[in-house]
Amino acid sequence: MVAAVFVLAAALTACSDDSGGGSGDTPPPTPSVERTTSEPASPSASGPADAAAAEREIATNWRKFFDPKTSTQQKQAVLENGEQMAPVLAAFSGDERGGQVQATVTEVEFTSPTEANVTYDLALNGATALPGAAGTTVEQDGTWKVSAKTLCALVAMSGNASASALPGC
Repeated sequence: MVAAVFVLAAALTACSDDSGGGSGDTPPPTPSVERTTSEPASPSASGPADAAAAEREIATNWRKFFDPKTSTQQKQAVLENGEQMAPVLAAFSGDERGGQVQATVTEVEFTSPTEANVTYDLALNGATALPGAAGTTVEQDGTWKVSAKTLCALVAMSGNASASALPGC
C-alpha cells in the first residue's frame, strides 16, 4: 500500500524516453494530477493583498513539503489539515523512494485571496517524473499550504484503492 504512491512516479520515470528510442507502444501519461474547470482568476482582482509574497511562500512550502529531509511534523505544518491527513502523509512519505522525491513550483495562479492553482514539476531521484503537474494550494491559519486535494490526487494516481481510501481523502 505505502509503495503504491511512488510506483506511479517510478513508472513515469521508467516510461520517459531519455535515450531517444522507445517502443512507442503506449502513449505518455498525462502529467496533471488535478484539473480545474473554472476559468483562471486575475491575481489583482481575487488574489491576496501581497501576491508576490504569497507566491514566494507557496513555492517555499511546496518545496519543503516534497523535500525528503523535511520531518513529518514540518510536512504536516504545510499540508492542509495536516494532523487529519497524517495517515495519507505517512503512506506518501513512507516509501523508500520518498527520499528521492522533490517538487518545484513553476506557476501560481490565484483563484481567491486564500486559494490558488499551482503548476509544479515532481522529480524522482533528480529526474522529472510529473512535469507540469497541476495542484492547488490554500491559505490556512495564516500559512499557504499544499492542499489535501493535491496529496489525495497523487495517492489516487497510484491506482491502489486501499491507499486512496485512507482517512482524509
